[in-house]
Amino acid sequence: MTATLAPRPAPAPAPHTLALTQSRRWPLVLTTAIAPMAWGTGYLVTTEALPPGRPLLGALLRALPAGLALAALTRRRPIGRWWAKAAVLGVLNIGGFFALLFLATYRLSGGVAATMGAIQPLVAATLAALLLGERLRRATVLAGMLGMVGVALLVLRAGTQLDTAGLVAGLGGATSMATGVVLTKHWGRPVPLGAFTSWQLIAGGLFLVPLTLLIEGPPPALTATNVAGFAWLGSVGTAVAYVLWFRGIQRLPVASVSLLGLLSPVVATTLGWIVVGQSLEVGQLFGMALVLGAVACGQRPSPEQRGASLLPATDRRRRQRTTRPPEAARYSRTIKGGRTPLLPARTGALSLRRRSEPRTPRGPPCSSQRASDDVSWQNDRSDGRAAI
Repeated sequence: MTATLAPRPAPAPAPHTLALTQSRRWPLVLTTAIAPMAWGTGYLVTTEALPPGRPLLGALLRALPAGLALAALTRRRPIGRWWAKAAVLGVLNIGGFFALLFLATYRLSGGVAATMGAIQPLVAATLAALLLGERLRRATVLAGMLGMVGVALLVLRAGTQLDTAGLVAGLGGATSMATGVVLTKHWGRPVPLGAFTSWQLIAGGLFLVPLTLLIEGPPPALTATNVAGFAWLGSVGTAVAYVLWFRGIQRLPVASVSLLGLLSPVVATTLGWIVVGQSLEVGQLFGMALVLGAVACGQRPSPEQRGASLLPATDRRRRQRTTRPPEAARYSRTIKGGRTPLLPARTGALSLRRRSEPRTPRGPPCSSQRASDDVSWQNDRSDGRAAI
């Protein structure tokens, strides 16, 4: 007869540790990429449809109305510590990021500001390695560096002048967004995506209200074109985009999500060429190819993720739900008589079975009595001691 340990099922791993199959990973990547592509349309809408010289007003009217609309639809509010967490995430992901981006754009050219923002994937990958334990792969670092070079070729122009305050603001904006992405994944979300997004949009919008009034003054009278531009940015460019963005953050590695942000300058440059008639040079086309290659390289799963995703569905679910402790093999042994060794109570119950009987991984011990074997079972759960 054999005494076999039946380990208790371990708690399910955190959402960011679950491996995605290839059939599920790429649709999620493509839907998450809609967010930075929608943000890329903001450059064209801002220059063609919004009041000139009012970037903070544009950021405020993008965030606050969209957050209030989502809050009215979801009707969920923060509880307990999530008031403070929602405020921190709202400032990092939206309010503070928009303010620093405005300062960087004001002190630098748009191309330099976009290049500084391209540092965000590297910053996010480093923070994820420190806070979340995600592996910082060489492919991620290479993709981040290629993305920076590609964005620089795409948007930089000759004779660009640099400013120290603008450079610091650009780095601060990239760090703010990267920190917000990592903390969003680290803290998780206690409510559905719509409510979770509304909290951050409202917090970021309220953060921008005093800055907008102090720096830009009262808002001007809006035309029908301005209203249409704000409606596009608030609905598609903010509400829908951030819901998809936060969904991708929860289910994809931080480095993969951050690299998708490099699609914004690509979309902005392409729309400028198609709609406004701006010219595209050979260097810009080469930079665009580098950015797209960096984004594609960053979406490739690691060898560990590929190995997990190739398992059958039943094996993947079993790995997610149950983890066999490494010391379990020591407690599976053949008993010839006497008493079993003292077993730790935390390892679970023992199940007795005959070699010829079917395997039962869980359940009570065999209750049948045979003439050749007089078996008595005593199970003391307090100390995990089994006697035969």
